[in-house]
Amino acid sequence: MLESFLVTSRETLEASLVVGIVLAYLNRTNNQQYKRTVYYGIIFGVITSILSAFVFTFFSSGFEGMAEKVFEGVTMILGALLLTTMIFWMIQQRHISKEIEGKVGKHLMAAQPFFSHFGIFMLIFIAIIREGIETVIFLNAVNYASGVNFIGGTLGIIVAVFVGYLFFISTKKINLKKLFNISSVLLVLFAAGLVAHGIHEFEEAKLVNGIITPLFDINPNVNPDGTYPVLHEKGLVGSFLKGLFGYNGNPSLLEAIAYLSYLALIFFLYKGIKGSKTSVSS
Repeated sequence: MLESFLVTSRETLEASLVVGIVLAYLNRTNNQQYKRTVYYGIIFGVITSILSAFVFTFFSSGFEGMAEKVFEGVTMILGALLLTTMIFWMIQQRHISKEIEGKVGKHLMAAQPFFSHFGIFMLIFIAIIREGIETVIFLNAVNYASGVNFIGGTLGIIVAVFVGYLFFISTKKINLKKLFNISSVLLVLFAAGLVAHGIHEFEEAKLVNGIITPLFDINPNVNPDGTYPVLHEKGLVGSFLKGLFGYNGNPSLLEAIAYLSYLALIFFLYKGIKGSKTSVSS
């Protein structure tokens, strides 16, 4: 549930911030006549995102056997890569409001009203469809790894829209930097799990060798009645950790290497970004 919540909340929040910034800017500049264009951009963006979900589901349902394993593995790896780019993009966004307001201002300066409306429409539409398509890929990756939770995903969307709304109408602004930092840590661990799960699918498709399979096995024995203990990777607690952090009670050596290598790569990339910011500020 939490992994679905994290994915939808993070993606929806990014889109809702763009919409909120545009609407707030239009209010401040007395350009309320463009609000309807913003709403059209939201509607068409959501509809296109839903259609992309149906297309992706239809396309993926045609795979069987080894092809299915390969497709699931590629989806997980792609989901991890997209999560990574999203996380680092958000880390570097210090002046997101000024950037979006600058784009809206340029569109409003267009000589013909049509181009102003079209520019604002496309700004909103692209923001929605980009996050929508990414969410489709992420949730499919989650589904392959541990299963999508509809309630968690829906709550993520509701909370993100609410937070975005409060950020622009409340006198006490929400500290988005802390919010993004906390969610980034969880999403990095989630992405590492997707990488390991993707490697596991490639192993089952016989595309790669696990080297040592399993590297270790800490899964408790199955109960006499056939149920799984809570700490088993298929148990109550174990399945939750598997879906959120990529926990695996009996991974191969290659899976363990992939998981740890991803975390190491993210650490060094993050240190590089922090170092570059420090040098610029000094």
